Amino acid sequence: MSMNSDSISDPKRELLRHTLATLAYRGAKTIRNAPAGFADFQAGHGTRTPGQILAHMGDLFDWAFSIAAGQQAWSDSQPLPWEKEVDRFFAALKKFDDYLASSEPVQAPLEKLFQGPIADALTHVGQVALLRRMAGEPVKAENYFAAAIALGRVGAEQTPPKREF
Repeated sequence: MSMNSDSISDPKRELLRHTLATLAYRGAKTIRNAPAGFADFQAGHGTRTPGQILAHMGDLFDWAFSIAAGQQAWSDSQPLPWEKEVDRFFAALKKFDDYLASSEPVQAPLEKLFQGPIADALTHVGQVALLRRMAGEPVKAENYFAAAIALGRVGAEQTPPKREF
C-alpha cells in the first residue's frame, strides 16, 4: 500500500483507508450503470429499495466522520434521486477518508469504526449487488484480489477491472 503525502504513518489508519478504497471500488461497480428505475426496485414487502440502501450508506459515512471528529451525530436521510445519492455517498466517503489521511486525531478506536459503519456499508454493497441481479441487471464478477485498488481512491471513478467474467 502506498501512502499519500498527507497520511500519517499508522498501519491501522492505512488499513482502514484501504478498506474504504475497496468499498469505493466495489460500490462504484455495483451502482454504475444501474438500470432505469433501479433506485425504487422493491424485492419484497418490507425490504429497502436500492435508493434507500444507498441513502443509508451515505448516512453511515457522515456518521463515521462525526465519530472520528469527536462530534457523533446520526441522521436518517430520505433518498435523493439516484445520481444525487451516488454523489452524496462518494462525497461522504471522501470526507471520511480525507480525515483519516490527515494528522487529525481520531476520537474513537479504529476497530470500532470498522465494526460499525464500515462493516455495515460493506454488507449493503452486497445487498445492492444482489438487488441488481434480482432486477435482471447483474454486476459482472471479477477477481477482486487483482483489482487496482489504491489508498485514497474513494470516488466513483475507479480503475477498470482487469478481467470480468
